[in-house]
Amino acid sequence: MTLLTRLNDLLDASTTPLVVSAHCDLPCGVYDPAQARIEAQSVKGCMEKYNASSDENFKVRATFIKEERCELVKHHLWVLWTDYFKVEHLKAFPNLHDLFWMATKTAADAKKSNDVIIADRLLKEIDDIAEIFWATKK
Repeated sequence: MTLLTRLNDLLDASTTPLVVSAHCDLPCGVYDPAQARIEAQSVKGCMEKYNASSDENFKVRATFIKEERCELVKHHLWVLWTDYFKVEHLKAFPNLHDLFWMATKTAADAKKSNDVIIADRLLKEIDDIAEIFWATKK
């Protein structure tokens, strides 16, 4: 059977469609809050290096990298929130929405600051989310 014939068979309206289902984008195991935490640790590291430096060029670079990492933190958190967590998780952990809301807001605050206290708060919020994440994996 040629590739063209196979494609025609797949596209033929009379062919019974293949039905598939899954409860997440890929088989579970691809999601992990550690990705957000690693980026948040980089945010904190950039803040610490920024605060320890007197080199203005270095500070500009540290700020640029920190802001990129903050966006990655938010990205990884939103992927977890929208793709992994389900309604049943929210029912079991009613503070879950607020945890994500605060963590993404804290990541946004970290973009505007070089205050390590904000980075520490972000790491704590990610840890709180991770605790719930791992409780749902049992």
